[in-house]
Amino acid sequence: MLLFSLPFMASNALLVLYSTIDMIIVGKYVGTAGLAAVSQSSQIINFASMVCLGFSNAGQVLLAQALGAGKKREMTDIIGTLFSFVSLLSLALSAIVLFGQTLILTLMKVPTESFGMAREYLVICASGLIFTAGYNMVSAVLRGMGDAKRPFLFIGIASAVNLVLDILFTGILGWGVAGAAWATIIGQAASFLFSLYYLYRRREAFGFEFHRKSFVPNRRYTGMITAIGTPMAIQSGCINLSMLVVNTLINDVGVVAAATFGVGVRIDDIVNKISQGIQYAAVPMVSQNVGAGKTERAKKVVFFATVYSVILTVFFMTLYLTLGTQLFMLFSDDPLVHAMSGDFIRAILWMFPAFAIMRGSGAFIQGIGNAKLCMVLAILDGVVLRIGLSWFFGIFLELGFFGFVLGYGLAPYGYAIPSLIYFLLGCWQKRRTLAEDI
Repeated sequence: MLLFSLPFMASNALLVLYSTIDMIIVGKYVGTAGLAAVSQSSQIINFASMVCLGFSNAGQVLLAQALGAGKKREMTDIIGTLFSFVSLLSLALSAIVLFGQTLILTLMKVPTESFGMAREYLVICASGLIFTAGYNMVSAVLRGMGDAKRPFLFIGIASAVNLVLDILFTGILGWGVAGAAWATIIGQAASFLFSLYYLYRRREAFGFEFHRKSFVPNRRYTGMITAIGTPMAIQSGCINLSMLVVNTLINDVGVVAAATFGVGVRIDDIVNKISQGIQYAAVPMVSQNVGAGKTERAKKVVFFATVYSVILTVFFMTLYLTLGTQLFMLFSDDPLVHAMSGDFIRAILWMFPAFAIMRGSGAFIQGIGNAKLCMVLAILDGVVLRIGLSWFFGIFLELGFFGFVLGYGLAPYGYAIPSLIYFLLGCWQKRRTLAEDI
């Protein structure tokens, strides 16, 4: 499991590298206002991407359980249905963001100094959402079949392209925030096209022909992807929506607070995504073992996922405590941002133990296909606690920026603790497996 999870962790780290590179280069060449602009718009794009990812993950679970149950013929229809479904969804979300760009940014109370740049970045990135969704689709297919190395390779290509073009467009040519957006989109397009080409070259091994009829949605699997993916999409969407709300609260504090929170969330996202690689590795392992009827092996997967997560958590907490402010300096030269970073670090550290708990138990809930429970826990985490606690500490207790971040950091316990209790109680053993219905 450890070896299987390493490519997932590396892939996630490179995935975050997209927007991280954007923010570092924009912070250096455009300044604090540009940094805040990229931070605000990136969260909107992330919200749309996470909704698409929820349905891609549903397809991954179906594929993994079908593979575990030996139902290879059905896997072709699942892949074709997944591609058609998520592609149409990404185009619809792109249209919504493009038509509602001004209203969305206004509701978020984006600082005046950043508004124009935020809109520019948002329009360009929203136009290329299909590439992000496309990469996630292909990666879901590969992960569902136990291949973690190729997604890492494809995202590595995208990161390299993004880095070179970021320096060229934003630094050398002086395109500002727009240059960072174009670099991101072109990098994502390269990643998607390479991954799609790989899938085409290996179409016989996957049992998927790239004919027009291959992409005709199967009504049965459309229903299953919708049933499983909708709660997963709501789960991902709720967490990202809550981040937008918390960002809106912080925007009232000013552009420095917005930039500091944006940088802090990006650093936190790197930590989160690397440890999340363990969860991504555990999900198909749980799914395949449950599909094969080997529940004891599935339990061991959860145990080792939790152990590895705790080790990573201790490492990252130590890193944050010793080099936290220096990490912020990589993104911004503004001494005001550096000064405010201490408040962010003291508050966000409360989040890390929750991540250590939820990687194993969260992977188990996803792996067995209990999407409704995932959705309920995500609403508890993302809506009830993340927004509620941020308001409570930041406004009611008048702790300001520190309180907003503290509420944001404590919210994941609403997912971590109930998911662990659910796993330990063992009531999930009475559930009917998805493989029986495929």
